[in-house]
Amino acid sequence: MGNAQFGMIGLGTMGRNFLLNVAEHGFSCVGYDLDAAKRGLLLEEGKNYSISAADDLTAFIGSLETPRKIMLLVPAGPIVDSVINDLVPHLEKGDLIIDGGNSHYSDTERREALLAGNEIEFLGVGVSGGEEGARHGASIMVGGKPEVYEHVRPMLEAASAKVNGQPCAAHVGNSSAGHFVKMVHNGIEYGLMQLIAETYDLLHSGFQIRDMKAAELFERWNRGELNSFLIEITATVLMKRAEDGRSLVSKILDTAGQKGTGKWTSETAMEFGVPIPTIDAAVSMRQISARKSERVEAAEILGVTQDVQIDETLGPDTVHFVESGLHLAFIITYAQGFSLLQAASKEKGYELDMAEITKIWRGGCIIRSAMLEDFRTAFEAKKDLMNLLVADNLITTIRNEQNILKATLKFAIAADVPCMAFASALNYLKAYASERLPANLIQAQRDFFGAHTYQRIDKEGTFHTEDWKA
Repeated sequence: MGNAQFGMIGLGTMGRNFLLNVAEHGFSCVGYDLDAAKRGLLLEEGKNYSISAADDLTAFIGSLETPRKIMLLVPAGPIVDSVINDLVPHLEKGDLIIDGGNSHYSDTERREALLAGNEIEFLGVGVSGGEEGARHGASIMVGGKPEVYEHVRPMLEAASAKVNGQPCAAHVGNSSAGHFVKMVHNGIEYGLMQLIAETYDLLHSGFQIRDMKAAELFERWNRGELNSFLIEITATVLMKRAEDGRSLVSKILDTAGQKGTGKWTSETAMEFGVPIPTIDAAVSMRQISARKSERVEAAEILGVTQDVQIDETLGPDTVHFVESGLHLAFIITYAQGFSLLQAASKEKGYELDMAEITKIWRGGCIIRSAMLEDFRTAFEAKKDLMNLLVADNLITTIRNEQNILKATLKFAIAADVPCMAFASALNYLKAYASERLPANLIQAQRDFFGAHTYQRIDKEGTFHTEDWKA
């Protein structure tokens, strides 16, 4: 029996860096990958740590102390199942497999049940932060049995980012909660990125502000209420120059890729009956962006307004209103994500602690931002808070910035700039805060063509009108 405390299968960028991170904190580690070059790179970069690489699965498993703690960082989907199937015959009761990839939460539930039948423990763990986070501190969302997490808590906390000395790693809930929370994290990420992209478009097409100047604005905004990783990197990428001295961003094809987690968030929210329109809009805009040839042809056929009339009082010197509009749209997007987490927690018995989730999202992850501290305060003050939009410490900001978000959208319309995410954020806020919506008409229509019945505001009971034409 060997003495490695922690094992990693999958030595690509994420797996290798995460294992180096764990080893750097004093834990003995072993890695395994079919690719000899990846094993060699691990040994080269980890030469100063207690780290080794196995060239076959049997040697890998034999070099781990029992009960074994094995993390998988391989592409989500069938490959995870294949690795688990290869591992199971070699493992013993009480050994632990950790799936640290972007697996769908339903796959996590299936794998948990399968391994339980073999008396093997399983944790579905969401890891956010990319290559940098994996190496120097990620946000780590752990789902599964809390007592099983205790077996690897010292390692995962050590490898996590730290905020005010507190680790950004925690057990967030039962069963597939870790991967569910990571999925929603990614959905929020989609929404925030689309809002930033629309802001960039507004600056470019509405205010005629080019990339270097826009970078300065984002850099300034990052020193204020919008302080966040995504605003920070936006300033950085806009500053990057290509070979001819122009911004590199201006030369990148305008088709955005996606790996599916945003779509999963939208699909799941639809299943649970939770509205998340800004995240939905972000997914839709990525899909529209991918239809480049269609867009080019449609632009030629339909024409683009050339004589856009913009209020001359809204020039570059007044661009600050967009900053405030973006700030409120950020809050609304986070609120939508947390509303989905709250619904899932009840539906699936996750027992999610929203304050704890905001706490571990403050460092390491892609959606880390200063406003998460406000959200943590809100959830700590009221555990059963129905929506962040009605949190006591956010109400003044939301009231003050509503009209500014309206102004941002009005400017977008005047400038002929598509801002689907901004529009969905404002309309979500207005609809959520509406005492009365026109759903009464929808109910009447449903009763007319399908006898679906309706309720009334003036008397108790369920009603159906036999003849709407009378």
